[in-house]
Amino acid sequence: MRSIILSIHPSFVDKILSGEKRFEFRKVLAKKKPQRLVIYSTSPISSVVAEADIEDILVDTPDNLWDKTSNYAGVDKIFFNEYFKNRQQGIAYQLTNITQYENPKSLKDYGLQNAPQSFVYI
Repeated sequence: MRSIILSIHPSFVDKILSGEKRFEFRKVLAKKKPQRLVIYSTSPISSVVAEADIEDILVDTPDNLWDKTSNYAGVDKIFFNEYFKNRQQGIAYQLTNITQYENPKSLKDYGLQNAPQSFVYI
């Protein structure tokens, strides 16, 4: 199973864990289709805290993406529009089967020294 690790702000991680946010938005599509997403919660948490299955990967215009994801986007329309400003295409990883780790892990556990800027295959 191909997995990627993403750096996600703690406030969004909380929304993913609560089920409020079921889509993780990105500007860059992983070329090798991942089936699993490992979640690194950025500062001040600075740990790998959860993982999820990727149910689907939506690639579309930002407007169409918003129409498809807004109920579980976990962000408001203003934030969404600013994130995809001047972009013709956006990506949304649809997450399911989210598992929070009882004991958060270090990036070193995955052979990484630094948090990924976009994503890293693991």
